[in-house]
Amino acid sequence: MWKDSETELDFLDYGYMVNLLKEIICNDKLLPASIGLYGDWGSGKSSLMHMCITELEDDPTVKCLIFNGWLFESYGDAKTALLNNILDAIAEKKGLSTKAKDVLDGLYKSVDKFNLVRKAIKYGTDFAITGGMSAFASLTWNTATSFFQKDSDCSGMENAVDSKGFEKVRQKIKDELDEKELRDDIREFQVQFAELVEESKISRLVIFVDELDRCREDTILDTLEAMKLFMFSGKVAFVIGADERHISYAVKSKFKDIEGIQIDIGKEYLEKLVQYPIHIPRMDINDTEVYIALLLLSVELSDETFSAIQKIINEERDKDFMVNPLLKIDTADVGKDDEKTAITECISISRQLSSVLSKGLHGNPRQVKRFLNTLDMRIKMAAFKKTNLDRKVLAKLMLLEYIRSAAFNRFAELALNNELIRELVILENGDTGDYEKVSQLQSWVKDEWLIEWIKSEPKLSDKELNQYFYFTRTSMDEKISRISVNLSPGAQEVLANLQSKADLKISKAIETDVSDSEAEMIMEAMALNMGKETKIDSKSVKAFVSFALKKQERFVSAYNYFKSFPATSLSPSSMIYFAEFAKSTEMIEEMKEVAKQWGTINDSLEKAFLSRLD
Repeated sequence: MWKDSETELDFLDYGYMVNLLKEIICNDKLLPASIGLYGDWGSGKSSLMHMCITELEDDPTVKCLIFNGWLFESYGDAKTALLNNILDAIAEKKGLSTKAKDVLDGLYKSVDKFNLVRKAIKYGTDFAITGGMSAFASLTWNTATSFFQKDSDCSGMENAVDSKGFEKVRQKIKDELDEKELRDDIREFQVQFAELVEESKISRLVIFVDELDRCREDTILDTLEAMKLFMFSGKVAFVIGADERHISYAVKSKFKDIEGIQIDIGKEYLEKLVQYPIHIPRMDINDTEVYIALLLLSVELSDETFSAIQKIINEERDKDFMVNPLLKIDTADVGKDDEKTAITECISISRQLSSVLSKGLHGNPRQVKRFLNTLDMRIKMAAFKKTNLDRKVLAKLMLLEYIRSAAFNRFAELALNNELIRELVILENGDTGDYEKVSQLQSWVKDEWLIEWIKSEPKLSDKELNQYFYFTRTSMDEKISRISVNLSPGAQEVLANLQSKADLKISKAIETDVSDSEAEMIMEAMALNMGKETKIDSKSVKAFVSFALKKQERFVSAYNYFKSFPATSLSPSSMIYFAEFAKSTEMIEEMKEVAKQWGTINDSLEKAFLSRLD
């Protein structure tokens, strides 16, 4: 299995992006700089950051730190956390001069003051939007003390709300805010920080801001606002790793109540703050095949043999990065005798999986790794039960599970009843003229992807498949939990919005692009949740149907999920959406059969469906 976290090992050929990051960071003429490292969840942003840090820290004068806003957002203010993390990183440097330490102490005090002001205006002014840090300058001590009168839950000084203690707090705030204009304090902070970097003999300070797109909107905005303090002087670079769509959405949500905005304010904000955007591309088929092969080979081979294969791959990529380097690996020239079969097997499996996973998982490295981890765990579970599973067969079945989970569930049911093999023989060996002989899988013969999958190697009709399905058994609650874990944050938001019963959120979810596998998981989760309801709300049906109609690849799966909806839970008013699905997909006869089945329990459902077809 493989660790589901960042790594310094470059299996993704990200070296050219690491070099680009270094080129910007190491150019004094471009500093201070902010760099956006944009990519989908699981695209390898964190790994790319760690690769860059490894190379940058070869120079002892470079100071790098990683700030993970997601870890800090439950423990306090993101602004203060980021500022203190930066100062702490410099404070850890050995051999700081007395002057550097004095400047550092002054900067810590400034951060405390900024934090005090932030709390003071908690219920009054949103400085992140109405004026940024400059809003500090207009804050009076009366505004600040009014906060403490409102909020008795604050810690430290803020708890002193008795008359005597309150006067001490009041006087302390007055002294702090009257000491000098806060605008000057901010300017002085910037000057002193630049002086600290210079005095600390740091050639450049690089702050990698990771996991920002996992954070709440207020945390995202606070972090970005704090960055502004460092963007006017000094040899500082910020590298923001995020899905830019989530950052843009956070900005938009903050400005949603401001009338008259005609521009894409999220995009405008990011373009102003981030000077050098770098987009991580999704893996194509060749990238995915090489990535899978390297992951498999890394656990199957000795370190020596694996390094030799990596060297061949890197050399071939340097010659022509458009050509699949796996084609240049000759097992006759690499690997010990007992490793040659493993090399051939791993490359074969990577070829088997790559075309489907690159499309079905949107070329997402983390999703690919999770797929392989699940594959490996099931093989190990079978081994503990003294059963050997063929990795190619299991991998093929898991492709069905990920990309067409409704079909996978039906296959498992038919296998248990000894009805699957007959259907597979017809579909594996026949042509379209023979498909009418299929009975149990008739609803799936219109799915081109599924037919192509059935005909692909290895063939399954001569395999004992029940033992493979045995290790995929989960309860309904476990399935929903598994789906939630495997969905990216963006796809989790899509699922939540589809189930919100709010029209605007549902519309947003439908327009959001998700991979085929995540779309399948979203529909499965919705179907499972609706199946548990004693009464299925018509808005839930509308959301499900609208999501399914967005792409043709979802049609057949959606239809098969509809068949599982209990008639006792459906209402006649929801039939309008099933009728819309039937007409839009040209599956009118198939949906009539479903409505007929519902009608055996509740004839008003069939009548309502048929009336909506006219």
